[in-house]
Amino acid sequence: MVSESDGEADRGSDREPGPGPGPESADATGAGAGAGHGSADSGPGPANNAARTSVWLDHRAPSRSRRSESPAGLDRNRITEASVRLLDADGLARFSMRRLAAELDVTAMSLYWYVDTKDDLLELALDSVYAEIAPPREDAAWQDRLRDLARSYRELLVRHIWISPLAGTFLNIGPNSMLFSYAVQDIVRATGLPLERQTGALSAVFQFVYGFGTVEGHFKARCDATGLTQDEYHRQAMTTIRAQPHMRQITEASDDLMAARGGDTVEEMRERDFVFALDLLIAGIEAVRDRSGSATR
Repeated sequence: MVSESDGEADRGSDREPGPGPGPESADATGAGAGAGHGSADSGPGPANNAARTSVWLDHRAPSRSRRSESPAGLDRNRITEASVRLLDADGLARFSMRRLAAELDVTAMSLYWYVDTKDDLLELALDSVYAEIAPPREDAAWQDRLRDLARSYRELLVRHIWISPLAGTFLNIGPNSMLFSYAVQDIVRATGLPLERQTGALSAVFQFVYGFGTVEGHFKARCDATGLTQDEYHRQAMTTIRAQPHMRQITEASDDLMAARGGDTVEEMRERDFVFALDLLIAGIEAVRDRSGSATR
């Protein structure tokens, strides 16, 4: 039995966020990249079992009966939606059961009628935002479908910057994450690549998007925190760097590259880079597919 004082304490895992989707991932969302286990303070009972690697694999009976005094109108969906709002507003580092309870105007103990650990909430929140990824157009060529899905994933990472560390921490086997994974796999199958090359192509594209979107999201958040636009922040940073004599050779080379790239704003320059890099990856997929086809004829 858990005491009220235990319930008020934040029993969430103190596990450090893991890396993003790795090359060993089974899909673009990072499934299999970081199973992770609950820490010693992850919560009572079976939740401490190291074999319990995901809230989506937990089919045991609830550790507590749903008593009549559980808050009216409170359910997992409402808790998950509040978790996303809090993560967007305050970030991953400040997220806690107590802060979430305050957001919902309930006691922290009330949340444990619906989840066992803070990790459960983070995993539920992570999967819920994957529902924001628009499904690719069914009647489009695979190249265009891949571009659409890659862009949607990038926008998700920028919109919710707390996703990137969590994507490599959890299994990512929730319903929305799996739908995204299936959509990615369908597109890669449509490329005509040999089966043994498809996971490599998947990793090349979506780990690129993961990295690009992660850096973009954090840069935008940094600018927002300073009250500067991205262009203002970039100009101030470059002015400071150019004032350092030992950095002159590097900045001159960088200036040449930026001038050749074109674009009047940071966002335009970044967009050009993203589009070209994605086109380059698609061209690589097509080249490998054509070469593989020639080798089999």
